[in-house]
Amino acid sequence: MSFKVTEVIDGDTFKVSPNWEWKGQSGDTVRPNGYDTPEKGEQGYDQATIKLRNLIQGKEVELKNLITFTYGRLLCDVYYNVKNLKDESTPKSRSTVNNLVDK
Repeated sequence: MSFKVTEVIDGDTFKVSPNWEWKGQSGDTVRPNGYDTPEKGEQGYDQATIKLRNLIQGKEVELKNLITFTYGRLLCDVYYNVKNLKDESTPKSRSTVNNLVDK
């Protein structure tokens, strides 16, 4: 199912519409599997948030391979333009956040 990204909260969390449903849970907040960007107050936070916003804000994404529901967010693979978002633009660790910022 396709979801529209309605808001990017930070570099690794966003909201979608319509709400997703999984194992009796439902909500609108998603964390892409494989993302680990800086938290608010850490170096690179603003750049990571802007990068994700520019990439998917207002666009359609697919949520696949649902993993867990934690901290009020669905953790899953996120696909944009038929490609896994983590493979396209996001570092696998904070130590490589410059890869996200510089692309």
